[in-house]
Amino acid sequence: MADPDGLERLWAPYRMAYVREAGGAAAKPGCPFCAMVAGDQQTELLVASGEHCFVAMNLFPYNPGHLMVLPNRHESDFTALTPAESTELTSFTQQSIRAIREVSSPHGFNVGLNLGEVAGGSISAHLHQHIVPRWGGDANFMTVVGRTKTLPQTIAESADLLREVWDKVN
Repeated sequence: MADPDGLERLWAPYRMAYVREAGGAAAKPGCPFCAMVAGDQQTELLVASGEHCFVAMNLFPYNPGHLMVLPNRHESDFTALTPAESTELTSFTQQSIRAIREVSSPHGFNVGLNLGEVAGGSISAHLHQHIVPRWGGDANFMTVVGRTKTLPQTIAESADLLREVWDKVN
């Protein structure tokens, strides 16, 4: 029998541990994005660096060439960015789109911010804008039914291609 609001319920009590930890991101010591800026870890993911922002490959890409543009400064609030940070974030987003177009000719893009954990931000303490290239059919049978994403190149290969064209597309 349905509840008075007419909604079906899918009970998933195993998710309570996730809810209690607010997604688990806060429990991890240190910020991986700040460690990237400092040169302490995953520097192979870096595509470009500027005075206020940097561009890095997403370690868990939705599609080949999935980039993130981030301020160098540890900041979660988009409205707290300085004018210089905002300008460079926008400029790097545009340059990222041009670089991805140059190396892989996508049919479109998803570009956006997930502000806060409840909005889908897995590392919400450090603002990052996603640039995801999209192709017709990229969410095919393997993804939808098989729950498996097929990626035709490694993250390192994507990063190399994007670094090669970065300065040319500016």
